[in-house]
Amino acid sequence: MSTPDHESPTSPLPDDRGADGPQPQGAPPPAPPEYGQPESGQQDHGQPEYGQQGYPAQPMPGPPPWAQYSQPTGALGTMRPTGMIILLFFVTLGIWGFVYYFQTHEEMKRHTGEGLGGIIALLIAVIFGIVSPFLLSNEVGKLYERRGQAPPVTALTGLWFFPGIFILVGPFIWFVRTNNALNEYWRSQGVTRTSLV
Repeated sequence: MSTPDHESPTSPLPDDRGADGPQPQGAPPPAPPEYGQPESGQQDHGQPEYGQQGYPAQPMPGPPPWAQYSQPTGALGTMRPTGMIILLFFVTLGIWGFVYYFQTHEEMKRHTGEGLGGIIALLIAVIFGIVSPFLLSNEVGKLYERRGQAPPVTALTGLWFFPGIFILVGPFIWFVRTNNALNEYWRSQGVTRTSLV
């Protein structure tokens, strides 16, 4: 038995059923799911979308510690020979220590625009001499921090001076470390001159 020419073999009828079930004839097709929304028939496994609760916003990283400082543009200081300063300290019975505090603090203040300065450092050394090593090491360390480097000396380096004085060599260790760090900083800035004053 032959099939009439005007009839085609069984062709699939248009499926008017949407993913959510049958749709009435002539109804508009269902809207596509919005971006990020699960499609119909997909299960949402309870995972929150980005930015919603469950994904807390991460804070932006803060500026590096040295960003709070402006880069120094003032006059450069002078490198001082460690051995000669120690010798002058003994020859002058400690008076050269006051000269040294004045010189180094004044140079750092002129260079950075911050810090104690020579006069205040000298007054502190005369009246409260025990804190001067802590202050000097702290300011030398800040020179390095301003350019993003780990400071070779800090206020804690002053502990070599006191109570380090009880082991006799403590103050020498403090001075060598602090003066060498200061000399190295000036050298890195292009200073080649070495002087006592």
